[in-house]
Amino acid sequence: MSSPLPHRRRVGRITLTTVVALGAASLLGLAVAHDEKPLAAQDTAPDFAKDVAPVLYRNCASCHRSGGLGPFSMMDVDSVKAYADDIRDAVRTGYMPPWHAEGPHGVFSNDRRLSDLDKQTIQRWVDGGAKVGNPKSLPPAPRFASSWELGTPDVVFTMPEAFTVPVSGTIEYQYFEVPTNFTEDKWVQAVEIMPGSREVVHHVIVSALPARTATAAAAASDPTASAARPSAPAAKPPISVDENSKIPDDPPRVDTRHAPRMRNGTTMIGTTAPGTNMVRFPEGTALRIPAGTTLVFQVHYTAHGHEVQDRSSVGFQFAKAVPAERVYAGAFLNAKFTLPAGQKDVMVPSTITINEPVKIYGLFPHTHVRGTRWEYTLEKPDGTREVILDVPRYDFNWQTYYMFATPLELPAGAKITSKAWYDNSAKNKHNPDATANVHWGDQTWEEMQYTGMLYSVNSRRLAPAPK
Repeated sequence: MSSPLPHRRRVGRITLTTVVALGAASLLGLAVAHDEKPLAAQDTAPDFAKDVAPVLYRNCASCHRSGGLGPFSMMDVDSVKAYADDIRDAVRTGYMPPWHAEGPHGVFSNDRRLSDLDKQTIQRWVDGGAKVGNPKSLPPAPRFASSWELGTPDVVFTMPEAFTVPVSGTIEYQYFEVPTNFTEDKWVQAVEIMPGSREVVHHVIVSALPARTATAAAAASDPTASAARPSAPAAKPPISVDENSKIPDDPPRVDTRHAPRMRNGTTMIGTTAPGTNMVRFPEGTALRIPAGTTLVFQVHYTAHGHEVQDRSSVGFQFAKAVPAERVYAGAFLNAKFTLPAGQKDVMVPSTITINEPVKIYGLFPHTHVRGTRWEYTLEKPDGTREVILDVPRYDFNWQTYYMFATPLELPAGAKITSKAWYDNSAKNKHNPDATANVHWGDQTWEEMQYTGMLYSVNSRRLAPAPK
């Protein structure tokens, strides 16, 4: 992941900067409601209290509230009226709420799209003069426990020190370690990362470094110990990646502060980036964090013209009981590609093979500013194929973890192929340099073909499967 370029996109009279987070509710578990009576059958123009407030409270207020991510509150009618024309334009054009995948409602549990009726309600309300209506008709305002989307976390871990982001320049990824001091394994139901300064934090990835991994790494550095222990053959993983998945070695660091202590052995457990943050794992599943785990914060900062300090945090909500299934956070990618200078429609694939039955709960496509669309195809052992995720309007500013309402049950022998398309031409107004061949890299002027994945392994269930 990498830092976005400072661009602004017009939507009517509103810029993308203004509408950021409009209508974006909690990442997982949002159900989009549909009214029963077509608005066209109603004789009177809608008003805020009776018709519009329920739509905004249901779909937008989780971000557009005091202390939320949105640039203005939708809990207050005066604030909504001040932005009424802009809200209408954003809804009408489909820029907000942000959603870029094809498919009907019901395929994804976190689908942020408004129903056609909800869109009509907002547009007719604005065009009809944005009437307030009877305040007694207002529905109860939603309540939020805190500035955390997940509610009040059971535990919060914060970077051990503040990092000072300089006025300008490229800032290498910074790594910070935070011991959990857990004396027993913990099952996490929801994860959320809270940047200390959203102005300069492009993304944060929090990974778990188990105590045994650090111990094994230390033992591996002792040639006597490794020679004394013959290595056992590696077990076949539940999911195999292809030959293009090896990430090139990082170039030598210029800034030796906060360099990664070790690159292997960590497991990603949470991330925040433009458009995605809080993750609540599906009912009956949870993420295990072993006793003694150390959390590793990988933070990507972007300079914004003045010195800023950041001290980011991660919050966990624990599961109330040991889950039936353990969720794993994995990834597959292609790091061996070249985007030729000036070419507009370059496709880069990546494939995984399922070695034993698994469930896929969600997929997270990620490129930088040259990425334009994604498509994921499932090939079953019998040779039949189907598209399981189609993202024809990929937007770097809104990166979504697409969570399936019904997990994908994949048998051994199945394959998933991801295809990402890129525009490296001068016609791409976000392209940093159309004259350069582009390869894998962390920074925005480089590119990625990366897919995050949440899954469980059927043979590792912690409780018998329901009959």
